[in-house]
Amino acid sequence: MQTNRFVLAGTGSGVGKTTFTIGLMKALQNKGKVVQGFKCGPDYIDPTYHTAVTGRVSRNIDSWMFSHQAVRDIVARASTGADVAIIEGVMGFYDGKSPLSDEGSAADISVITESPVILIVNCASMARSVAAVVKGFQLLSDRPNIVGVIANQVGSVGHYEIAKAAIEQECGIPVIGYLKREEGIDIPSRHLGLVPAIERGELDSFFEKLGSLMAETIDVDQLLNLTKAPVLQEAGQLFAKEPSQNICIAVAKDAAFNFYYEENLALLRAKGATLQFFSPLANEAVPAEADGLYIGGGFPEEFAETLANNVEAKSSIREAIAKGLPTLAECGGFMYLTEAISNNDGNRFDMVGVIPGEVTMQTKLAALGYREIFGTQHNFLIGTDEEAKGHEFHYSTYSGSHNTPAYQTKGRFGKKQEGYQEGNLVAGYTHFHFVSNPKLVDNWLSACKKVKNHD
Repeated sequence: MQTNRFVLAGTGSGVGKTTFTIGLMKALQNKGKVVQGFKCGPDYIDPTYHTAVTGRVSRNIDSWMFSHQAVRDIVARASTGADVAIIEGVMGFYDGKSPLSDEGSAADISVITESPVILIVNCASMARSVAAVVKGFQLLSDRPNIVGVIANQVGSVGHYEIAKAAIEQECGIPVIGYLKREEGIDIPSRHLGLVPAIERGELDSFFEKLGSLMAETIDVDQLLNLTKAPVLQEAGQLFAKEPSQNICIAVAKDAAFNFYYEENLALLRAKGATLQFFSPLANEAVPAEADGLYIGGGFPEEFAETLANNVEAKSSIREAIAKGLPTLAECGGFMYLTEAISNNDGNRFDMVGVIPGEVTMQTKLAALGYREIFGTQHNFLIGTDEEAKGHEFHYSTYSGSHNTPAYQTKGRFGKKQEGYQEGNLVAGYTHFHFVSNPKLVDNWLSACKKVKNHD
């Protein structure tokens, strides 16, 4: 049995992967296809675009953060009912955790999921030389199956024909289409303001334009012929449904807090929890039935004035944490729980105030990369003998004093104590991926039960 599935990879960052991904998703939809999106690596933004275009929640898959079987299970599970699965790559095709292996790369994902690869190449200022670029990607490893090429940034149809002829002669694979340099598309609301723009439907006309453009210059029928792949079967028990635990986790979700791995939420549900969403940005209180609290990442700094003025939401979160509700706050959620956020204009806004210290935004990147996470004593989520994986990505810095670290993380520059832990509050800049260690979910629900039964 076959379906259509492929990795849409690039020779490097900025080559146009997201533009082509959402454009092809729309073009395929316009042909009556049901499309499922995936994103390689730790990325919250691109899946939001996929979801908005396809109407199906896009999923992150990562061969460093979790097992190969988990990758296959997530793809199999999410692809049910879809005609085409498009897996958007990360950085360059072979870029991942280490410069010495494919681990964590789009190349690795293509092999694990048995997915053909369409390679996007920037052809600007090149003719025959572009064939050498493609040839290099073919020769670095014989494991991935690169089946076709898309040419980006061509100067004219004539330039495209030259590049196409060179690649097809020297590399033995077809070039299925192109975008001209003057048609370079800037994705609106690329970062800040993205979620509200999508939720209001403001990008729908952009998606339509992009889908039409792709259909004009890319042979979509040839794409489908090249990207047939075996149907994957969900073999593991990762998401096996367990009996209800009668535990409710309140999840902050709105334009300020929306960075959640879908599989984190799926694992909470699979292990018997119910999720209740609420919006601090709309000044909503923590739901009364909540036994635990999850405040994910996002852009609290962009909505700092509103969040500061939403007294009822802040007060209810303070009360929930004071009552001992096991609470996980990641990155933006961690920032929100501090005393204040100062933005790039120097304006200071009072936040929830349960974590001593303040956060200051800066224009320079403060941290980026994968993290191995090691538990600490009294941490309800991850114990001293447990490990998990995740990532860190932020432009702010935190200053506080005499705080108890929530956990220890290890990245490219070694180990460090990170975050804040007090009672049943675990907070820090690191984003956890529960698939890396599903026992974290068991730990969380057990902690919720203890508090609930004690009450």
